[in-house]
Amino acid sequence: MLKTNSDKLIKMSVLGEITAPAMSIPYRITAEGDLKVFPGTGGITYNARIGDNACGWQADHVEPGVTIKNPKDVHNSSLNILSCAGNIATVITGESKGKTGFVTGKHGGCEHVLIDFDSKVMEKLVIGDKIQIKSYGVGLELPAHHEIKVFNISPDLLSKINIKSKGKQLSVPVTHHVPAKVMGSGIGKDNVHRGDYDIQLFDKETVEEYNLDTLKFGDFVAITDADHSYGRIYKKDHISIGIIVHSDCVIAGHGPGVMTIFTGHTKHLKTTIDKDSNLYNYLYD
Repeated sequence: MLKTNSDKLIKMSVLGEITAPAMSIPYRITAEGDLKVFPGTGGITYNARIGDNACGWQADHVEPGVTIKNPKDVHNSSLNILSCAGNIATVITGESKGKTGFVTGKHGGCEHVLIDFDSKVMEKLVIGDKIQIKSYGVGLELPAHHEIKVFNISPDLLSKINIKSKGKQLSVPVTHHVPAKVMGSGIGKDNVHRGDYDIQLFDKETVEEYNLDTLKFGDFVAITDADHSYGRIYKKDHISIGIIVHSDCVIAGHGPGVMTIFTGHTKHLKTTIDKDSNLYNYLYD
C-alpha cells in the first residue's frame, strides 16, 4: 500500500444542492457549423452514470448521475476545491435523506460537483435537495514519491487502485492514452484543484488510433506530454492522469472532460493499460 500523509489531512463538510439544467438558448453550434438542440449540464441524469459510455449520446457536456452546486459563489468555490473523487456525499433533505453516494468529478466553467447514487436513490431525489460532502483529500502527498503531485482524490479511493511502486517509480492503471495535441477547453487554467479540461474528438484518425470513442464516465486516462503541476500545459516527457467526468461535446474545442489526479515526469510516473480502471469498479466492487 502506498504511504501517504492522509493522517495529516483535514476532513471538512461542504454543501451543495441539486441544480436544475440551465439552457439560456436552445441551439449549440457544432464544430461543423450545424445547429443542434441537446441536453447539457445540470440536473439528475438517470440513464448515464459512471461506467457508462461517455461518447455517442444525443447530448453535449452531459454530467452523469447527480449535479450539485452551492448558490453562493464563495461557498461553491470551496465545494469545488475541497471535494475529491471518492468522498462520501450524504443527502440531508427530502425523501432520500440519509442516503449516501460518492463524488465522481468536478466540471469547470459551470463549476459543478458530480455525485453517483444508487438508481433507487436517484428516483427519489429532486432538484433543490441538499447534499453534504465529507471532503477529504486536498493536500494529499506521497512521501516516497514527492516528484509526483496528487490532486482531487480521496485517500480511501487511492488505496483501492492497483498502483505499483518500484523505487522512485509509480505505475498507474489507465484505460486509454490521450495525446496532448487533442486537449482543448480548460488548457492553460492555473488551478487543477477544480474543474477539468476536454479531449477533442473531431479528428477521426486520432480518435481511431487511440480508441477515444470508447471512453467511459469514470475511466482513468493518461494524457501524454502534459504537465499539470501548476496548471495545464504541454510539456514533453511528462504525463498527467485523470478521470473522465462528463460526456463528449459538439462545440469546437470541447469533448469528454478529464479531472486531474496525478502529474509527473515519465521517469517517475508510468502507466499500464487496464480496461477495468474505472471509478465504478473501485467504488462498488
